Amino acid sequence: MDFSPKAEVLELADRTREFVKSKIIPFENDARWTEHGPTDELRFELNGLAKEEGLFAPHAPKRYGGLGLGHLDRSFVFEAAGYSILGPVALHCAAPDEGNTHLLEVVCNDAQKAAFLEPLAKGARSCFCMTEPNGAGSDPLLMQTTAELKDDRFVINGTKWLITGARGASFAIIMAKMVGGEQDGEATMFLTEMDRNGISLERQMDTMDSSFAGGHAVVRLDGLEVGQDAILGAIGAGFKYAQVRLAPARLTHCMRWLGAAQRAHDVAATYATERMAFGEPIGRHQGVSFMLADNEIAIRSARLSLQQAAWVLDQGGDGGTESSMAKVQCSEAIWQVVDNSLQVLGGLGLCRETPVERIFREVRGFRIYDGPSEVHRWSLGRKIFKRAAAVGQGS
Repeated sequence: MDFSPKAEVLELADRTREFVKSKIIPFENDARWTEHGPTDELRFELNGLAKEEGLFAPHAPKRYGGLGLGHLDRSFVFEAAGYSILGPVALHCAAPDEGNTHLLEVVCNDAQKAAFLEPLAKGARSCFCMTEPNGAGSDPLLMQTTAELKDDRFVINGTKWLITGARGASFAIIMAKMVGGEQDGEATMFLTEMDRNGISLERQMDTMDSSFAGGHAVVRLDGLEVGQDAILGAIGAGFKYAQVRLAPARLTHCMRWLGAAQRAHDVAATYATERMAFGEPIGRHQGVSFMLADNEIAIRSARLSLQQAAWVLDQGGDGGTESSMAKVQCSEAIWQVVDNSLQVLGGLGLCRETPVERIFREVRGFRIYDGPSEVHRWSLGRKIFKRAAAVGQGS
């Protein structure tokens, strides 16, 4: 395994890092970055800057104007973009749109690609409606949203919540459980425009984070009717397609947030050279220097973990186990890096005088979304038990 980036990828990552530092970080105090995420006005402006630099949509297919990067190549560019929380928004490689782009590229038919994938790759927003208030998310089998075939139309009913980017999204990917027929009880994905009768945003949810355009919302599906052409892939294959989306999406989250962790660490390291205590810079005190050392160890191990999982995907593997491990490792390492950085800053870290306070709030959710650490450990533990039991039976 060789994780060395190609020269053109390294150059792209360097340009992305410089672009974020010089052009995007100045927008971090813009009033258009609201408690429910950047407004579309701000997003359009940032997208325009990224397009001018040739950095827009690094993950999207080249035929739609993207840069067509593979999974490992993305790790270098996405981490550079994540140095500002607004960086992925500018490059249009933030969640959920980046993950939805991958899913649609793999599963859509040609007509759906023209109607949904192409606009998404060029800057439209989307949402992924799976999580529900009753717990369907970590345990998708709890899903209560239903789709019933009536007179050649599917009627969808249910409530989704914590739906990232729902406000302002052009379309949604909706996961629903079939009612009746041969696929009764099986999950299916549907593609539909958001501006339709039967879809309503009940409310915006107030959350710790504010990095996602459109925020998070409760979405009500009440008698939503869609045709056969709305089926994404095959009826009953919803959980299978969810895995197509989730393994790469876990990793791109790791990439982006690793960039934010690096930013927090850099701020703390610089502060440690300037802040004096007991006659010398605090960075010379062992308590602080050890935290900074631990940060760099954690960043390195997280980067290697996610890059190995990305390499597996590039080789054609499903990457389920590898991405699950990387997600736990990265989310917890990133949290520790940012927490250490805030601790080094002391009282300053509690204030919005530096970006660390905001990064601290933003990265906390990463240990929960895309599967809490506990669920990933439970899943990995089941695999370990099954493997050990099989070895025991054969001995």
